[in-house]
Amino acid sequence: MRRSWSFVVAAAMFVVAPPRSFAQDEHDHSHAVSERFGSVHFPTSCKAEVGPAFERAVALLHSFAYAEAANAFEDIAAKDPDCAMAQWGVAMSYFHTIWGPSTPDEFAAGRKAAEKAAALAAKATPRERDLITAIGAFYLGNDVPHAARVVAYEKAMAGAAQRQPDDHEIAIFHALAILGVAYNSPPDKTYARQKQAAEILNRLLPLEPGHPGIAHYMIHSFDYPELAELALPAARAYSQIAPSAPHALHMPSHIFTRLGMWRESIESNLASVRTAQAWLAKTQPGATSFDALHAMDYLEYAYLQSGQDAKARAIVDSVERVTSLDHPVFQAGYALAAIPARYLLERREWKAVAKLTARPASFPWDKYPYEQAIVQFARAVGAARSGDLPGARAAVARLDTIRTSLRGQKGFDWATQVEIQRRAAAAWLARCEKKNDEALSLMRSSADLEDSTDKHPVTPGSVLPAREQLADLLLELGKPDLALVEYEASLRSAPARLNSYLGAAQAASRAGQKEKAKEFTDRLVAVCGGTVPDRVTVAGVK
Repeated sequence: MRRSWSFVVAAAMFVVAPPRSFAQDEHDHSHAVSERFGSVHFPTSCKAEVGPAFERAVALLHSFAYAEAANAFEDIAAKDPDCAMAQWGVAMSYFHTIWGPSTPDEFAAGRKAAEKAAALAAKATPRERDLITAIGAFYLGNDVPHAARVVAYEKAMAGAAQRQPDDHEIAIFHALAILGVAYNSPPDKTYARQKQAAEILNRLLPLEPGHPGIAHYMIHSFDYPELAELALPAARAYSQIAPSAPHALHMPSHIFTRLGMWRESIESNLASVRTAQAWLAKTQPGATSFDALHAMDYLEYAYLQSGQDAKARAIVDSVERVTSLDHPVFQAGYALAAIPARYLLERREWKAVAKLTARPASFPWDKYPYEQAIVQFARAVGAARSGDLPGARAAVARLDTIRTSLRGQKGFDWATQVEIQRRAAAAWLARCEKKNDEALSLMRSSADLEDSTDKHPVTPGSVLPAREQLADLLLELGKPDLALVEYEASLRSAPARLNSYLGAAQAASRAGQKEKAKEFTDRLVAVCGGTVPDRVTVAGVK
């Protein structure tokens, strides 16, 4: 408890020590004064005239603006060909520490830059050589799994931090490296690595309250239901530290989602979508930004939980109009699959969701089997719950095939995530076949398995929480008292979900618990701002 309190006290400094504006930072000289990416101080042995641009590029890196950062570092390398750190920056821009493996082309570009940095390292300082050696460790070897590369990088950064104990940037990048190992390891419900990273960041916070990486990585450290409250000050601060970065505007919504703060999540993601599309309009007019899609996924989730179904539908319509992307990456594919699935599943439009397809066809779906699994899960549930046994069986079989293809892959355990979906879908199939005991067993195992895992940092949460589905099934089978227990348990990990409030109110009413029924009805009405959507009134709760 004492350690947790220290996190809260340190994080509060985000509020009382506002960041300097970007115009006040040293790296503002060659860019528009309206740009604000936060305060980064990163001296190098490169030519003095590229210093401001270098610090701007590092600030972009800290807000995961990887493509823009790579371009910025390339420009610096063109102006100062002997600048080893410019090549370090390019290599870092292709290493997406907590997102997952780079594409083959990205990895090749990053390795090339890391090799150039190493070739120029003789002219670099000891701290620069430490950083160059660390990113080189990530790119070493030909058949090394991504997770092992992340571990090699973290070990090298730990050594650099020991040799350079007073270097803030090394410490901050080391904290991110620790999070990278955590995200690429089996779930640890003690969150030991996340707390280790947060401890480093907390130590630096009083010294650099306007640093974008500190706020950003603090959010990632605590992006879990049990810890989310600790990151609330960082979440409120990050968008003000770096308001020109789309990811900085979006990232606070990770914590808002964990805490069921839907209004704040909506405001955060609306700003992120606008900024991301404004960035892209300068270079690829008409295309959709993957950053915007990522924010739209969280935005739709918040609209659905606050009963704003028409606005959620507008998000779906926007996604269905997407024809081209700036980067066809994992985040984009997840949003393209999850947004329409989420809308139809939350609204229980079973026949419609049974016909869901992955769109647009131009997206490289074959590279992202988990995104395909989202579609197949939605189809399976929709088919089973609308009585389409052949459709449900086909989709469940497809989930099993995808799960098998993912088994044994290093890094984030997508195979288990698909298995959670497969069991839940199979449960609804069993229910459709009137095998109720089998349905309950499968659904309970799905919920228990989901509880033992952690969500991927890209996602706002399960497309449909397994424990909420267990509660739905129990309610459908005439077990309202047991259903109520499961709705309450689901709300602890996925708070303020409209359908959980609705189900809990119905379960309590049927179980004869009038006070609890009123309590959940009141919560439902409150989360909807007093006006509930049609799906609630149709269900008989007002």
